[in-house]
Amino acid sequence: MATRLLHLTIDSTDPSSIASFWAAALGWEVTEDDPDGAVVESVPTGFSMPRVGEIPLEFLPVAEPKVTKNRIHLDLVSTSLDHQAALVDKVLSLGATHLDIGQGDVPWVVLADPEGNEFCVLEPREVYRDTGPVAAIVMDCVDREAMAAFWTVASGWPIHYSNDHLVALRSLAGEGSYLELLAVGEPKKVKNRVHLDVGPFPEDDQRAEAARLTELGARMADIGQGDAAWIVMTDPEGQEFCVLTSR
Repeated sequence: MATRLLHLTIDSTDPSSIASFWAAALGWEVTEDDPDGAVVESVPTGFSMPRVGEIPLEFLPVAEPKVTKNRIHLDLVSTSLDHQAALVDKVLSLGATHLDIGQGDVPWVVLADPEGNEFCVLEPREVYRDTGPVAAIVMDCVDREAMAAFWTVASGWPIHYSNDHLVALRSLAGEGSYLELLAVGEPKKVKNRVHLDVGPFPEDDQRAEAARLTELGARMADIGQGDAAWIVMTDPEGQEFCVLTSR
């Protein structure tokens, strides 16, 4: 039995518009756009079949605007300082804005998308040379080692490296973006607007996988989802994620 990482899901007041922004920013495509939400993928391979390590972005309609810093954000790749500057100019022209979250004098550029979701355009780093446009999905956490122990099982991605600040997971194939668990001082306080979706393989059972994750420290959660096909849970630090049906 196992689950695998399927999507990064983002609450949005205008899914169609924000999906268009991210498709243009990443050079990806909007593969779904309807009243239930929008999906952006690296290639039009279908909702359930992302390329290895390149996690689709799913935008779901919500009424509430963003009010606090997200605990999950994207880091974007650059291949040179000129490329970094050009990418910053590109996303600014698409509607992004500069953002000060107390980062100080750092070589990366902190920005917000048109709905205020934080992301970074990194300076060139050798470790991200083959990730594609998304270097990493970065998740804030208090105990990065404990969270890594949980998420390496939930995502199906093993630990690739760690240092004093973060633990980085990557697909078994060693391809695509990293999932980085970044140590921060503040615990989670409000519902996340950005969360991960995992799901069982076709031969496995969704509820059995949810029970297995519960044994690893996850909890069932009610965020008003009603009689949904997916199972809403929280990880050991209370961050929401969904277990989708097998596909």
